[in-house]
Amino acid sequence: MILASLEVLADRLGHEFDDPELLRRALAHRSWVAESPGTASNERLEFLGDAVLGWVVADLVYRRFGELPEGSLTDLRKSVVNANALADVARALGLGEFLSLGRGEDAGGGRDKPSILSDAFEAVLGAVYLDGGAEAARALVERLVGPRLDDAVDRLDRLDHKSGLQELAARLELGAPVYEVTSSGPDHAKEFEAVVTVGDEAVGRGVGRSKKSAEQAAAAAAWARLAVD
Repeated sequence: MILASLEVLADRLGHEFDDPELLRRALAHRSWVAESPGTASNERLEFLGDAVLGWVVADLVYRRFGELPEGSLTDLRKSVVNANALADVARALGLGEFLSLGRGEDAGGGRDKPSILSDAFEAVLGAVYLDGGAEAARALVERLVGPRLDDAVDRLDRLDHKSGLQELAARLELGAPVYEVTSSGPDHAKEFEAVVTVGDEAVGRGVGRSKKSAEQAAAAAAWARLAVD
């Protein structure tokens, strides 16, 4: 990682860092730190960014969609604050190319792994918050995540992917979906992966910060596959 390359990312973020070291640290995955003694990972910044993201998105949802009940507001927030959605935001920024990864993680496709990308985006947001304050962080979230809220509100009735998959499986006479969930990572940053089986075949996989969100992601993938088969 050369510091000059971070100027490209900062330009994409629309934020000029007073302390570029914060951005460098936000891109340092623990696998790289394990091979580079004396350096710090992005996990603390990720923790901060996660909290900032939750606050800003909740505020945006509340102010933009005042007619929606609490349950729908929660569903709308979850639709954009999950590992898969945040990984999409990170990909749009080209975040993967700037990551500092260990050799094994890099060789294993870590630059496009949803969990790594979503964590890195949250860490970058934490860096922007520390460097530019709450308004800079809010502006970043509103620009990058805000449009996704507008798209998601039009499909609120389809956000419960598990129910949709169950109905589709019943119509296809394939039996009820069965979910198997595994977890990995430390307690403060645990990641869940769900695999859903329909008709004795694994038809969808998903990851998330909770068992429920991983199952929903797996159900969405399975629905998309079965609906076109």
